[in-house]
Amino acid sequence: MATAQNDLTEEGFDYSQRGQWLRAAILGANDGLVSVASLMMGVGAVNQDVEAMIISGFAGVVAGACSMAIGEFVSVYSQLDVEVAQMKRDSRMMENKAEKRKNYQILFMQAAVASTLAFSLGAIVPLLSASLVGDHKVRLGVVVGAVSLGLVIFGWIGSILGGTHVVKSCFRVLFGGLMVMAITFGLTKLIGSSGL
Repeated sequence: MATAQNDLTEEGFDYSQRGQWLRAAILGANDGLVSVASLMMGVGAVNQDVEAMIISGFAGVVAGACSMAIGEFVSVYSQLDVEVAQMKRDSRMMENKAEKRKNYQILFMQAAVASTLAFSLGAIVPLLSASLVGDHKVRLGVVVGAVSLGLVIFGWIGSILGGTHVVKSCFRVLFGGLMVMAITFGLTKLIGSSGL
């Protein structure tokens, strides 16, 4: 892997230039897959109705996509505020401040669009997989299987775009996603069976 990265570096390509929007896109896709699937699994733990799962998943898509866009706005502009405040403390020129603001506006737009679209794309996977199966237990299994495949694909895409180790990236994303779904399903089942 180090050899492949050295070859790419020798060709003059700087993968770090993709960092901001790539982070936002990978985070968005993983979040869309995992949070919507986990929400649907939680509903499925206590309710066998496919409509309840689909509606909860759709609500998760809308809320999550909006949250990703706002989150990027807050994150990018908070970082800008910190850097501008530091420049003031360092008494740097105001032109530098204006240039920073312009660069951050471009970063915000790239990151917000990437994360929002990626979240929505990721969230479609559990929604579609749940809507295609009638039997409750089979539906839960299909959602887990489809989301697992989606997580591996998004991990692979992220590793290719970022020039990182494919297996490590895929495993990290898959393990984290399965853990979140299992915890959500288990806790919701526990709370639902206790009659709270």
